[in-house]
Amino acid sequence: MMRESATKAAATWEPARPAYDDLIQRIRDRLDQMSNGYRQVADYILEHYDRAAFLTAAKLGRTVGVSESTVVRFATALGYGGYPELQGVLQEIVKSRLTTVDRVIGSADTLGSEEDILTAVMQGDIENLRLTLRDLDRKAFHAAVSMLRGARRILVVGLRSSAALALFLGFNLDWILGNVKVAGFVAQDVWEHLVHLGREDVVVGISFPRYTKATVQALAAARERRCKIIALTDSVVSPLSKYADVVLAARDTVPAYTDSFVAPLSIINALLAATSMADRARTTRNLRRLEELWKEYGVYHQP
Repeated sequence: MMRESATKAAATWEPARPAYDDLIQRIRDRLDQMSNGYRQVADYILEHYDRAAFLTAAKLGRTVGVSESTVVRFATALGYGGYPELQGVLQEIVKSRLTTVDRVIGSADTLGSEEDILTAVMQGDIENLRLTLRDLDRKAFHAAVSMLRGARRILVVGLRSSAALALFLGFNLDWILGNVKVAGFVAQDVWEHLVHLGREDVVVGISFPRYTKATVQALAAARERRCKIIALTDSVVSPLSKYADVVLAARDTVPAYTDSFVAPLSIINALLAATSMADRARTTRNLRRLEELWKEYGVYHQP
């Protein structure tokens, strides 16, 4: 999403609060008409929303002592399109609030037996890719490519778990453009890079719930220096969006204690491909120089 709409959304950003308030209001509005089974589901969700977010309809039903169909009808009665939509709302509510320990407990409830884990996690990754492809703002994507191509210098900021994404993007983008630095792992590196940046430069910020504070601060500082900013994050209401000219939103939910970076990595691959194809002469020239150096210094194994 481009900056105007992203800023509007971020201006009212408060972690999960609007979704939680909406859910509470829906339950309150229908409480008097609820059956005993519906009330049992409602009571459990209100008291244990952090665990309910990780439960299938069948497991939630068994937990509270009602049928799976009752849970599905409860979600519909609240005005949701089905239980998956209600579960998605619950996951949005808890995503920014849960500790790693909470997520381990929740994922244990969701994943079930050990032999099901591979299927559950990979199906979650496939769904993240499908939803990201469906919802990604194409204009924002092309704007991001244009910003990268036109930048004097590029700084990629991704800390803690997002450092892996930042390093992958920065490493490969520098092959193409030759003007990329990465601030990953060590937060102090960010400020040393930022001091040299200005309006002709681009900062790419990468962070997912629970968002790293230093990454948000780095984007705020980059905005003060009038840099152009691209945010790769989970939502247009992420705290990174407040400072970004362009927001690339990728789904990251998976039934495990870690985030899923499959969809964000796919967006990065697309950015790299589009940037290299947009200026083939520049890409070819830089890669030829690199090939000569790699050959000269024996970088790669020769059988």
